[in-house]
Amino acid sequence: MTRIGHSLAALLLLAGPALADDLVGDWRTAPDDNGNSGIVRVAQCGAALCGTLVQAFDASGNTMQTDTLGRQIIWDTSPTDKAGEYRGKVYSPDQDKTYRSRLQLTGNALSVSGCVMGGAVCREGGVWQRVR
Repeated sequence: MTRIGHSLAALLLLAGPALADDLVGDWRTAPDDNGNSGIVRVAQCGAALCGTLVQAFDASGNTMQTDTLGRQIIWDTSPTDKAGEYRGKVYSPDQDKTYRSRLQLTGNALSVSGCVMGGAVCREGGVWQRVR
């Protein structure tokens, strides 16, 4: 292999992890069953991604205090072989339940869904929007 070939191969290897981190950043959640929403900050947590609730809003859009501030809302989240798809765990504060998650990233929109009981009960978490 030539030097250019080696350089190109090294660049592609380094680009792989960067592409997997498209989810990293701040996301405004869709309103929950109570009309509340929040900002979830997604970051690298070891080999996977996790997201922590850093700000919460009531149904009127006013900042509110909640026991879930600082709690991980998503964790053990990793990209799959499908473009823009991530799988892991997601916590739903309004239901006080943890679901196996499926996150689908399309541009600055993140469709969130999850299931419990081996897929017997599933829930759509709406579409989260990237915060700039």
